[in-house]
Parts: sequence; structure tokens; C-alpha cells
Amino acid sequence: MKSALLVIDVQQSFRQRPYWRADDAVGFVNRLQGLIDSCEDRGIPVLQIFHLEDQDGPANPFSRASGFVLPFPELRLTPASVFYKSVHSAMFASNESGQSVDYWLRSHGIDRLIVTGIRTEQCCETTTRHASDLGYSVTYAIDATLTFPMTSASGREFSAAEIMERTELVLAGRFAEVRSAASIQL
Repeated sequence: MKSALLVIDVQQSFRQRPYWRADDAVGFVNRLQGLIDSCEDRGIPVLQIFHLEDQDGPANPFSRASGFVLPFPELRLTPASVFYKSVHSAMFASNESGQSVDYWLRSHGIDRLIVTGIRTEQCCETTTRHASDLGYSVTYAIDATLTFPMTSASGREFSAAEIMERTELVLAGRFAEVRSAASIQL
């Protein structure tokens, strides 16, 4: 199978949100960087996807006008292509040529995706389900995704680890092979 690595929404916008936790990001960035380096060393294309909410203006950190729709400065990668999206699934993102991620992948003979990025249970999980439904084989690099604690309507707080465990539960064996970044076979 010919693979591609998706780096979803790893952008400075998140650092502007009140739920951002810098301590959690250090390990995530290190694991993601290791996976990026391994893919680039093996000639596996890395696609960088950014989330945009331009309609909300410069006060929104996900707006281009905010100046925060940029990669983490400590992350090193040379993307094969850069895509932008305004929905959860990266499969709907498009590059400057107007090509969707799905079109780009198919035109390059890619049939396996390795999913990484921010947030575990939102854009990464949605992309995984969508890609699986489109016929791609998906490997979900659970520890190369990042999320934050959330509080349910009942008031129960779910830790980032609990959210990640739940994502692994609902994806594994159904939509993706869920693995640690270090255990992914490239």
C-alpha cells in the first residue's frame, strides 16, 4: 500500500484557546515530529491541513486575519501539499489549486492514510471515519493526536486521556487500525 501522512490542524490557533495546555503538547509534538521525520526519510508524502474560520474575522484565532493559522514553530516538515478546510473532515480540505485532499491522494495513488493532529475526537476522528468510508485504509496514530479535557452537559469532566481512550474504542477495528506513533509500520 502507498501511504501518506495527514497532519491535521497542528496550528498556532489552538494556543490562543483557554483550554490549551502546553505541558500536554510537548510529548505530542515530539511523537508527531518522529513520525514526520520517518515518513519524509522514506519518501512518504506529508500533507498539512489547516482549519479556517474566516467568516468570524480577525478576533477568531482560526481566521487567516488573526495571524495564528500557522504551523507550530517547533515542528519541522516539508509538506507535499498544504490544504485548508472549514469543516471537521480533512477530506474536504482543498489546496491552492482547488484540489481536495481526496483528489490529491487518488491522483498520487495513495490508498493508506496515517492520521495525526489536533483534536483527537473532532477533526482527526471525523477525518478517519470519512476516509474509511471513502475506501482508504487508515492508521490512526493515537499518541500523535492531541486533545483537551471537556465537560459534559451533566457536569462530568472527561480528561484528555479518557477522550483518547474513547476515540480508540470507537475507531479500532471499525474505521482504523489504532497504533502508537512508534509502532506504525511505514
